[in-house]
Amino acid sequence: MYPYYRVQEGGWDVDVSSRTMRDVQLVIHEFDPNSDAYVEKNGRKLPVDVPWEDVDVELYDALIIPGGRAPEWMRVDAHVRRITEHFFARNLPIALVCHGAQVPAVYGLLKGRRTACFPPITGDMENAGAIVVDAPDVVDGNLVSCRGWPDMPQFGRAMMDLFSKSLVNA
Repeated sequence: MYPYYRVQEGGWDVDVSSRTMRDVQLVIHEFDPNSDAYVEKNGRKLPVDVPWEDVDVELYDALIIPGGRAPEWMRVDAHVRRITEHFFARNLPIALVCHGAQVPAVYGLLKGRRTACFPPITGDMENAGAIVVDAPDVVDGNLVSCRGWPDMPQFGRAMMDLFSKSLVNA
């Protein structure tokens, strides 16, 4: 939700897209000291504005790929591939949150690119040819990324700076 609201705060219009028009069930990841991995709790529901198959990529100036477990199933959809490849091919701003790096990685789009990611998927990103940087706000050209929700303050500033510069250069 943070990038969703941060981009609107910056004056941008935002469309949420998913496989269908059903609301997206968001989750809250917490680091419980009594658990070996993060725990997941249901969060808010996010209304969808347009299904992936109907996204006209020419109408958009930037792309945000969320984190959590969503990228596991998002990356196998042909429309997500079409959308993602469009933004990479045109050097438009792309923001990757946490596990979001899994989406372009599976398409071979992170080869030689610097990215942050949720630490347990570092090996996957390196196997995809990415250069993983352990930092809260990694910027590599048109790409900005973070490790997860604790990085949101730094990531939000870097994301908005990248997005704003893209408008100046348009």
